[in-house]
Amino acid sequence: MSIVEFVELTKAGKARHLCRLAQEFVEQGRRVLVVVEDDNQALTLDRYMWTWDKGSFLPHVWDNGAQKCYEDPVVIVSTQRNSNGAQVLVAGSECELSFMRQFEHVIEFAETYDDALCQQARRRFSKWREVGCGPRMR
Repeated sequence: MSIVEFVELTKAGKARHLCRLAQEFVEQGRRVLVVVEDDNQALTLDRYMWTWDKGSFLPHVWDNGAQKCYEDPVVIVSTQRNSNGAQVLVAGSECELSFMRQFEHVIEFAETYDDALCQQARRRFSKWREVGCGPRMR
């Protein structure tokens, strides 16, 4: 059964949280898949990961189909494909439950600064409960 955690965001700025979480799991020796909405977000996040923390290096790659990503600790995708065999999913965008359940650890976001996004997060939280996973706030 997957460990499912929701991170509450009280203001916009998800990219920094995506990077921090990826760094945390990489330091634990775990592979991470970061799913974003589209290729534009993937490219933006890829560039941001090089500069987000001046004192650290977050090894990552954007899986845009141009290279193999099997060995990379952090892979950014805009499709639901686990190209690096990650144990951890950081869902920067909404994913199918069947896809997310293949991961040992799933991070989702509850964007409480926006009513529509907050409602979507509540629906996802409820879906996890319905399938027997006890999601928790991180």
